[in-house]
Amino acid sequence: MSSDNDLTARARIRDAAIALFAERGLGGATIRDIAQAADVSSGLLRHHFGSKEGLRDACDEWALGRVAALQLRFAETQMLGALPPDMMSLQRYLVRSLMDGSPTGTAMFAQSVERGQLWLEKAGIESEDPQAFVAVLAAMKMGMFLMQEQLTTVLGEDVSVMPGWQRMVRASVEIFTQPLLTPEQADQARKALDRLATHEGEHS
Repeated sequence: MSSDNDLTARARIRDAAIALFAERGLGGATIRDIAQAADVSSGLLRHHFGSKEGLRDACDEWALGRVAALQLRFAETQMLGALPPDMMSLQRYLVRSLMDGSPTGTAMFAQSVERGQLWLEKAGIESEDPQAFVAVLAAMKMGMFLMQEQLTTVLGEDVSVMPGWQRMVRASVEIFTQPLLTPEQADQARKALDRLATHEGEHS
């Protein structure tokens, strides 16, 4: 039976691993580095997780569960509320998974699209292709985190931590509140796409 200290050590190891995996990727973070960051022995880490791959699996499960709970809360209430203190770290971790092409990153994106469709329905937003709407929206939002290094360089402050992260997200909120196309421009764009589809169909 695990003691409270064991459970605390397990959580410390997991949190340290999430931070280092997010920063360096799976290959760049060693068992020794993670154990040192968590202030535990390598033996204790292996006792709890078996291997670095086992630790990564545990981190994946934890990160997906935490982010999924936040997304579901937003989809159901339409209110984001205060972000949990670990959310920025989890976002960096899951973005790294996307960059690594891992199954976790793919699963996270698929879950975001599923919950996005629930949000779209509850928000009363009409779309001719709801799945494409939420998938492209999710990809656009994740693009901010995939390009954190470039945004950090251009903005002159690290957008992976406060206050740079807040500046980046605040800008995204402002963008989403602006009508970037007039109804006439949107109609013209749709008609141009329809003509393109017709042209491609004639030559296929």
